[in-house]
Amino acid sequence: MTEHIPPDFRVPGFLAAGLAAGIKKTEAKDLALLYSEVPAAAAGVFTTNRVKAAPVLLSRERVKSGKGRAILVNSGCANACTGKKGIFDGQRLSRRIASSLKIDPRDVLLASTGVIGKVLPLEVMEKSIPSLVASLSSEGLADAALAIMTTDTKPKAALVRDRVNGKEVTLAGIAKGAGMISPKMATLLVFVLTDAAISSGALRKALKEGVQGSFNRITVDGDTSTNDTLLILANGRAGNGRIQPATPGFRKFSVLLHDLLLALAKKTVADGEGVTKVVRILVERARTAPEAEKVARAVANSPLVKTAFFGEDANWGRILCAAGYSGAPIDAEKVDIFFDDVQVVRKGQGAGPEKEEPATAVMKKGEYTVRLDLHRGAKRAFLFTTDFSFDYVKINASYRS
Repeated sequence: MTEHIPPDFRVPGFLAAGLAAGIKKTEAKDLALLYSEVPAAAAGVFTTNRVKAAPVLLSRERVKSGKGRAILVNSGCANACTGKKGIFDGQRLSRRIASSLKIDPRDVLLASTGVIGKVLPLEVMEKSIPSLVASLSSEGLADAALAIMTTDTKPKAALVRDRVNGKEVTLAGIAKGAGMISPKMATLLVFVLTDAAISSGALRKALKEGVQGSFNRITVDGDTSTNDTLLILANGRAGNGRIQPATPGFRKFSVLLHDLLLALAKKTVADGEGVTKVVRILVERARTAPEAEKVARAVANSPLVKTAFFGEDANWGRILCAAGYSGAPIDAEKVDIFFDDVQVVRKGQGAGPEKEEPATAVMKKGEYTVRLDLHRGAKRAFLFTTDFSFDYVKINASYRS
């Protein structure tokens, strides 16, 4: 799977590792560690689901300090809905990692993914910590990307480099997620490392803005996870002038971070469970941006629309129907719908049977755009969604086994 990892996939001042600890039933890698050799600024965004996993509760509290040194990630067990024991286990692992790295336990951030309701196999994980720490390497990000996967078919990794405030800055990110994807913050798990020197306030602001235009614009199945976590560490090793909000350096860094997050988000949706199609839902000329987003989300999450995408059936009636129940005040008699450049609906009615064949040709592509023109204003919104295939049902019907 190394073909999915960018060349020279490393960030100065950071080490990483990933190994098979035995959390999963298979022999796949399932435990990862990311570590900054020097103190780093930290920021994070988390699931808005009211049912939150123990690592989310712990990391959300710790990242408020604006600093962090290490991120411990496991796959194969979500440590969600595990009560006080889940919190205790997370704290215990934090102390073990902190002791091995000689850092403060409060600087250890945690993330987990896997089956909800299972407690962590604590003894198995603790036994692997010495090996995990010993295998930390500047080349270890690729192994970490593999260790955080669950039903993913390939690792998601991205890298950008550019000059900010006179120095070359590197940003690298890894992500996992294939199902339970309709984030209202991020995807299941995303971790970004950068050697940029940036204030914690500027880092938080850039992250919130970057998420809005990337991970908050994807959906696979309409489900928002209990474990959604996006963490970023910035260690300042690049030696650039420290980035502050509302400066040219901040704007440049924000563009780089957005580009990195969008690349990871698109990789996530493309690797959705059983996915054969990636479809951009673009809603234009809405009265307000929130109204445009309501329509886009309704269409993007409709099971009937998604199954039509899989069947390559240009059933535009399902799309118009979803727009109608979205809650946005649309005028059905004004709506136009396009599959790429093929118009299938004009003013709320079919554009004619002669459009069926070219529309079907568009739907046979692996990636295309469905555009809805509401003719109500000047605002727009988009989401990336997928089809629902037979394999999606098979994967999720037997996920726990």
